[in-house]
Amino acid sequence: QVQLVESGGGLVQAGGSLRLSCAASRRTYAMGWFRQAPGKDREFVAAISWYGGSTVYADSVKGRFTISRDNAKNTLYLQMNSLKPEDTAVYYCAAATIKVPTTTPEEYAYWGQGTQVTVSS
Repeated sequence: QVQLVESGGGLVQAGGSLRLSCAASRRTYAMGWFRQAPGKDREFVAAISWYGGSTVYADSVKGRFTISRDNAKNTLYLQMNSLKPEDTAVYYCAAATIKVPTTTPEEYAYWGQGTQVTVSS
């Protein structure tokens, strides 16, 4: 079992930045961030490989968001810059069952409880 706890969400104006963190109870394989806006399905945001050398991003966040991990601290990060109102959602971190980054929710076995990000216009 892996416990994941997200933090760092909040309210920010459009154009601002936030940094999300996800603390894991132990070392994990690939990890990812997903988000779910009100009335919408959960969607993939970004993923990173086991050692952090490979990343994948959704087109909607490419160039604005950066995923990273510190394996010494068992912590995953998501640096979000140039935030837009459409980025408003609950953000979830997840730990995958494979070592390579994946966009497929079914390949993630563990999920955090989520952290709210609200971007005002």
